[in-house]
Amino acid sequence: MSPDGITLAHGIGGAKDLPISPELAIAGASAALVVSFTVLAVAWRTPRYDAATSGRPAPALVRRLVDSAGWRVGCRVLGFVVFLYAAMAAVLGKDLVINPIFGIFYVWWWVGLVPLSVLLGPVWKAISPVRTINLAFAKVSGSDPDRGLLAYPDRLGYWPAAVGLFAFVWMELVYPFSTELGPVRLWCAAYVAVMLVGGALFGSTFYERADPFEVYSTLVSHLSVWGRRGDLLVVRSPLANLDTTPARPGLVAVVAVLFGSTAFDSFKDSTRWLSFVQSTDTSSYLLNNLALLAFCVGVGLVFVAGCVLTGLGDDLRRRELPNRLAHSVVPIIVGYIIAHYLRYLVEVGQLTLVQASDPFSDGSNYLGTANLDPIYWLAYHPTFLANLKVLAVVAGHVLGVIAAHDRAIRLLPPRHQLTGQLPLLFAMVAFTVGGLYLLFAA
Repeated sequence: MSPDGITLAHGIGGAKDLPISPELAIAGASAALVVSFTVLAVAWRTPRYDAATSGRPAPALVRRLVDSAGWRVGCRVLGFVVFLYAAMAAVLGKDLVINPIFGIFYVWWWVGLVPLSVLLGPVWKAISPVRTINLAFAKVSGSDPDRGLLAYPDRLGYWPAAVGLFAFVWMELVYPFSTELGPVRLWCAAYVAVMLVGGALFGSTFYERADPFEVYSTLVSHLSVWGRRGDLLVVRSPLANLDTTPARPGLVAVVAVLFGSTAFDSFKDSTRWLSFVQSTDTSSYLLNNLALLAFCVGVGLVFVAGCVLTGLGDDLRRRELPNRLAHSVVPIIVGYIIAHYLRYLVEVGQLTLVQASDPFSDGSNYLGTANLDPIYWLAYHPTFLANLKVLAVVAGHVLGVIAAHDRAIRLLPPRHQLTGQLPLLFAMVAFTVGGLYLLFAA
């Protein structure tokens, strides 16, 4: 536990943060989904989103700035400076929980990527230090950083990224020594090594499809207002931008890991699970491993079942549907991340900034932030926090229903456009009920 009493393990603060009726919240959220679907069925009869035509050009000044070499170089320099500073704390800092590398690793990198990507677009692609290193190697060798020695196999899609994301959440949520310096160093070193080798072999395509953090950031950034139509920077509605998400193999696995791991993070702190773990002779480490895997696989299976249990036309194969509809889970993921990690991000994120000024834990104040006092406003306004969490979950599901509906009426034949969506609606209601139950149970 940190000096300010905040643990580095993810959590939402438990039921004390939610002084509202769970039954009312769950019933209201489920009703909101059903009502939303009914309204869409009546008023939304034709597809409204088209990646080839949606969006208007961003203001000329913004386009010139974002597309300029100076902007790109500035982003690369910023990302690499933060990377070097974090590496310095990891390699030369003390093996104490107040070492800022833990907050940088678990809070800024993992949770902080979500709001940054929603607000600014694919942030990790712009600042990724492994892309910067790969670019430097290419400049020295005279090669093209976008082209590797081999072509990236299309059948792999996002599967390597899903594996990398699972490796991170396993480290964060299950591994018993996750707040020791050695394992964090090893994880980061392995990540950098794999990314550099992959970039050398497959070029930039490897980062777009196999870097877990770039895939994570880019996927969430499809809910921002910033997008691309070809090389043109455009401004779109978030749902129109979401419709541009590429439907590649492994996309369902990525969203299942992101959603399932967040649900497991709530579940592992519930009284029922803790009582079960303490009442059995089976290793808690083994049980948590199995539970994390079960949550991720379970989310994927429920979603796949909701997609494939529908009638199709002759021009679409059933097994293609889950990846074509998986973009609709992204708003749900963002909603649950806000609900689950908001207080954690605000409070521990501030504490990390304080600790970052003293990377060697020797009383230094290199950044001038060591004497800042974190603001715990959310902790003192539990009703506001509770309402915000429930609102985030409900809004995420409603946006997911809209995204799925628009895609379904484009893909499904007329006779199945409404009835064919019912299995997926049931799956989303199940996600809503289960997610809110775990939010209150933690």
